[in-house]
Amino acid sequence: MAEHADHTAQPSTHPAYPVGLRLAGRRVVVLGGGQVAQRRLPALIAAGADITLISPSATPSVDVMAETGEITWIRRRYEEGDLADAWYVLVATTDAATNAAASAEAERSRTWCVRSDDAEAATAWTPATGRSEGVTVAVLTGHDPRRSAAVRDAIVEGLRDGSIAAPQHRARTPFVALVGGGPGDPDLITVRGRRLLAEADVVIADRLGPRDLLDELPPHVEVIDAAKIPYGRFMAQEAINNALIEHAKAGKSVVRLKGGDPFVFGRGMEEAQALAAEGIACTVVPGISSSISVPGAAGIPVTHRGVAHEFTVVSGHVAPEDPRSLVDWASLAKLTGTLVILMGVDKIGKIAEALIAHGKAPETPLALVQEGTTAAQRRVDATLATVAETVRTQEVRPPAVIVIGEVVTEGPDRLVS
Repeated sequence: MAEHADHTAQPSTHPAYPVGLRLAGRRVVVLGGGQVAQRRLPALIAAGADITLISPSATPSVDVMAETGEITWIRRRYEEGDLADAWYVLVATTDAATNAAASAEAERSRTWCVRSDDAEAATAWTPATGRSEGVTVAVLTGHDPRRSAAVRDAIVEGLRDGSIAAPQHRARTPFVALVGGGPGDPDLITVRGRRLLAEADVVIADRLGPRDLLDELPPHVEVIDAAKIPYGRFMAQEAINNALIEHAKAGKSVVRLKGGDPFVFGRGMEEAQALAAEGIACTVVPGISSSISVPGAAGIPVTHRGVAHEFTVVSGHVAPEDPRSLVDWASLAKLTGTLVILMGVDKIGKIAEALIAHGKAPETPLALVQEGTTAAQRRVDATLATVAETVRTQEVRPPAVIVIGEVVTEGPDRLVS
């Protein structure tokens, strides 16, 4: 076989050989500053490549990359010799002759070359690429880029939400994560929260967390109901703190799964402080708060143009006259926006009385949304004057979010979930 055989790319049934290029500090040349370059440059920059762009013009986004020093921009057309010493070339001009000439130079210098206009004439193809927590997914499906992107998206989403199990087999550092599980529907947990659940050794769960997610955990995961932790001489929260510390010190990966958001009446900061006092780091994963998601699921906007320019979220777990209450009910009664009350079902009669006593109109509309975002969700409407009797006769039970204000009357009759 001749030593210098013609290697010009020809249509072939042979699959591409996948490889990961390590381009950090190595010269990469990009020809053309249009939309293709705009899409491809960020990944090359992230790879640490020494990038030279050769193009008489560029999109505003590419221009910014040059202005900030992320790339070097030579403002002219391609010339023979521009690819010297390049490890990788992206040819993406709108001129077919220029693309062919640059591709030929790359072929002669045995430099891998991607062509945006003619994949068969290229010596390399760009896969559909995605990343999730240290894993790079690259998909090639021949000449069907949309299918490549769809496969990539499915894999990356699976890795992020934990539906694709990919446990780490090398040693990993144990962690403690305070994860907000959202308002109840398991689909409303964040993708990061779901992934951390899939990696956990121990899950300490609240009653109001998305319980359906616990059924998806591998059998080796220890699931602890926070309500059933023995308290002994400790208060409930202290016992939970101690359980977190104990399992973390045993080298376990621990997830504290909470309903809503850890820092919205979730005592997440108390747990973070307890862990910090023992020298244990933790990560906080925010969750969708029930204060906005549950009203939204029931067709209630907490703000609405011309109706409410603000909304206030308060805890109703203690009555207004209780000396432990930190809520200024007199000030709340004067607000014209929306008032959202969490954990207030059994105190709503007293709360309504206090708001009316401080000037809130008795006919102010309100809604109670019980078991929001779940299959058991139901909405009960009332006014400040009638809510106590309505809760009794309609047998409204916790958990329920209470929304007070004119926004209650603004939503459509029915939302499709």
